[in-house]
Amino acid sequence: MDAHSAQRVRLALEEAKATYDTIVIDLLDKPEWYAQKVNTDTAKVPYLVYGGPKLQPGDAPSGDAVGIPESLVILEFLADIFPNAHLLPADPTLRARARLFYNGLEKGLAKGIIVGFLFQEVPLQDLLGGLDNFQARLPPTGFAVGEWSIADAAALPVLLRLQLALKEGLGLRKPEDLKEAYATIFESPKYERLCRYIDDNLARPGVASSWDPAATKAKFEQRIQIVRAKDPTATSMPH
Repeated sequence: MDAHSAQRVRLALEEAKATYDTIVIDLLDKPEWYAQKVNTDTAKVPYLVYGGPKLQPGDAPSGDAVGIPESLVILEFLADIFPNAHLLPADPTLRARARLFYNGLEKGLAKGIIVGFLFQEVPLQDLLGGLDNFQARLPPTGFAVGEWSIADAAALPVLLRLQLALKEGLGLRKPEDLKEAYATIFESPKYERLCRYIDDNLARPGVASSWDPAATKAKFEQRIQIVRAKDPTATSMPH
């Protein structure tokens, strides 16, 4: 479960103190049954199956189960079915702000800029510009819209993977480029608010149970090895 989108869902489930089961799908070697029986539209993860009997790998969801794809859609669904967990604020204005926060993140940092910097030769200045915008949207203290919400579940997994990749030199860029980026972002007073936001999230129990940096690092390395095996000098992944 190295995908940031999958961690989003697990983080929200942990915060809701929900009872749930997981079936881990290897993104680099997806089993055929997943696309044939479960997420038959896109075969992407995560995919939430709500209702029906417990599934084992290879099972198809029962006819009375509801299947929900797309991490942000799943987060809103969880906020609806676990109202006492307060995964979204009660105030309609703050709920709207939370949605704007994670929708903006999805269009910028999450989808293109971070992956683009690590694997597609996007310039450092583009990454810094995206982080500047993200940091500017944070309140002076607390979380994305004050109290913790699914806006934070959407953002944190993206930031954790960026921090890990830069610190460990995980990418197709030159090691010195990754080292420079890490120092510029995570060792600079300019991004003190961003770093404090990450630390505040990491202090929550739900994060500790949903984040496995060692496993995520191993998957990063596996992806890079696959690309390097085909082209040892590659500086970007094929689109």
